[in-house]
Amino acid sequence: MASLSIHTAGNSLKLILPSSLHSHCPSQLSFKSLCSSAPRYRTKTNRAAHSRRSTTRHPPPSRPPRTRRDNYQKHPITVERDSGPLPPDANSPQELKIDLIGLCNEGKIEEAIGYISRGSSPSFGVFELILDFCINSGFFELGKRVHELLEQSGYSSNLELSGKLVEMNLKSGDMVNARKVFDRMTHRRLELWNLMITGYADNGEGESGLLLFGQMRKLEPNKPTEETFVAVFSACASAGAVQEGLFYFELMKKGFGIVPGIEHYLGVLDILGKAGHLPEAVDFVENIPINPTIEVWEAILNFARIHGDMELEDRAEEILIGFDPSRTIIDKVPVPLQKRHSELNMLEDNRRIFAFKNPSAYKEASYNKSGQHSDSVYVPDTSYVLHDIDEEAKEKALMYHSERLAIAYGLIKTPARTTLRIMKNLRICGDCHNAIKVMSKVVGRELIVRDTKRFHHFRDGKCSCNDFW
Repeated sequence: MASLSIHTAGNSLKLILPSSLHSHCPSQLSFKSLCSSAPRYRTKTNRAAHSRRSTTRHPPPSRPPRTRRDNYQKHPITVERDSGPLPPDANSPQELKIDLIGLCNEGKIEEAIGYISRGSSPSFGVFELILDFCINSGFFELGKRVHELLEQSGYSSNLELSGKLVEMNLKSGDMVNARKVFDRMTHRRLELWNLMITGYADNGEGESGLLLFGQMRKLEPNKPTEETFVAVFSACASAGAVQEGLFYFELMKKGFGIVPGIEHYLGVLDILGKAGHLPEAVDFVENIPINPTIEVWEAILNFARIHGDMELEDRAEEILIGFDPSRTIIDKVPVPLQKRHSELNMLEDNRRIFAFKNPSAYKEASYNKSGQHSDSVYVPDTSYVLHDIDEEAKEKALMYHSERLAIAYGLIKTPARTTLRIMKNLRICGDCHNAIKVMSKVVGRELIVRDTKRFHHFRDGKCSCNDFW
């Protein structure tokens, strides 16, 4: 078998299969070599090899060999729908995991969960695999089903799976369920405390994040780390706790001997900027012992725009031009209409993910929904349109920002009063933020928008960020 190659895998299998009918039993090494070549050959061959291996006298390994796992990951398998029910041994944890790998790689996560719901007994690895899929793909509604199944299994108290449940709930903005799982854990890693504090900050619940930090200092023997204080500063900014934030900054340096990095200086700047203490923010930046980066001055520019300090805005813009001279012409280059909106938004609806880029299929319906009450309660702020076009064109361009189309589609396709979740790969603009506040009040729904900075929970015309993000 040493000379086995892609062209001989099928012939080698033909040699192995008859030999096992006689007294000559293929060795573990023979099967390993064949399985290693099967991913490059064809899935029919690899399944036949694995099937024949299971009928030999070799004891099964304690975990699926890497060659076998690689095989199915490169050539995912699915259970044939016309082949009747699964064989009895397919319900074993090892075999179920292999089936789930194939189903998940093809995006058929619902089918995989269906097998568990119908009585299969998944192993720890199966739950780990599906939870990772839900976390990375954004299928949070399916994740809730997995959460329920996990509660009914023998793994509900497993610390590692509980940590993944916390992470999944945090990524979906569900702080209530994240905290429930977090509180029942008998041991919590420091990283999980950091995630929870950051989650509270990102969801506009900075006070709860600071209370949790206080609880952590009492219960956890481990000292706070650099990452912990980044999370704490974020919570202080969310809560508007300026004095508390400055106190923790000094405590970090003098009490725990942590040398501040740029992320800590940005955290303090965020605390001062969101609270409107712009002169103090500039003074803080000018006195830090390292050179301010472009991220620092972009933050100052953003806070200057939010609080209407035009003089500071112009100063920050000049400094940013020094970092990137191309910023001087960005507002003067006409951009074709079809290229004006390159942002990507994701809407989760009925266990499906929809991507919205440039307006297309649902343009008319979304326009009717988002513009329905524009005359009475919503006035576009065209200062957020940077292109060199007339005022009417600017107002129309704002109406087609992709997060609005995603929300309009969700309002059309989902039941009344249900929560909509929008995932956005750019920072939400101020005009869209104002428009979505109005939408949430008019339609009576909670609209959750996750941009690059935080979660925005829009309820009854208000946002959890208090208009500072």
